[in-house]
Amino acid sequence: MEAVLTAAVALLDEAGEQALTLRALAGRLGTGVGSIYWYVSGKDELLDRAIDHVLGGVLSAVQVQVRSDDPIDDLRMMAVTLFDAIVDRPWLGTQFMRNIADRGNSLRLYEALGEQTLRLDLTPKQRFHAVSAVVGVVVGSAADLGQEPPEEVLDGAVGRDEFLGRYAEMWRELDAGEYPFMHEIVDEFDGHDDKEQFLAALELTLAGLRLQAGA
Repeated sequence: MEAVLTAAVALLDEAGEQALTLRALAGRLGTGVGSIYWYVSGKDELLDRAIDHVLGGVLSAVQVQVRSDDPIDDLRMMAVTLFDAIVDRPWLGTQFMRNIADRGNSLRLYEALGEQTLRLDLTPKQRFHAVSAVVGVVVGSAADLGQEPPEEVLDGAVGRDEFLGRYAEMWRELDAGEYPFMHEIVDEFDGHDDKEQFLAALELTLAGLRLQAGA
């Protein structure tokens, strides 16, 4: 089963969910499609198990991290670990909550995040909203960054900074009276660091949580 899941994850990493078929997996393993049915009932179960397999690694990485006296610091550490896993695997972002109803690693990760809020003075609704907000920032940011770049960036004809610079130049040419915000932030956008942008969004979320909890 380990070999089946490893091969399934490799297919997902290479070309996303559409690439994960039983026929493609059998070809990767050098076996017949019929032998895959010894392990899973079909593609849906295969995808579920592949997701759980990857999230098991994320959960293990979270569990070995040293806890601090500050639950919000611990939430930050866990959120960054999850972000790094999803941004490396864009297909995982849209599937993270797929198995939340089962007793798998998606539920365990959600529980691990939520347990940090139990250390804060919050109502049940505030805890629910807090974890939802953190997961939303992590998954949304990672999925956005994981989108396939334009063809000219992929084939190396244009670098990332040059591609972003084209938009920056267009924004600089806008009328400052009509678009004051765009003129204010264009230099920050030009050549910005994606990970830094995510961390800033996470920090805004956690700062709001800290204020709400009076921590």
